[in-house]
Amino acid sequence: MAKQFPIYKGLQKPLIYRGFQGKYIGWGVASLVIGVVLGGLIGSLTSMVLGGIITISVIAAGLFITSQQQKKGLHSKTRYVGIFQIATSLKSK
Repeated sequence: MAKQFPIYKGLQKPLIYRGFQGKYIGWGVASLVIGVVLGGLIGSLTSMVLGGIITISVIAAGLFITSQQQKKGLHSKTRYVGIFQIATSLKSK
């Protein structure tokens, strides 16, 4: 008879890597790749100093934007700010 093992279904929490959660891990990796490719391209066409500056600035900006988006939540939510008044249309007869 075959052995049966319990199935591990995880903790129902998003994957976390170096402070980034879920889909924002991909965003962080994408900003790193875009920064290196863009900096390498600029560095090969103009100067290595400018390419290095572009690489560092694109990576820093991408990771900053990713961390700011992550603070809004893992899923897209509509957040309304302010006080809302609901107009009633009740008429007395």
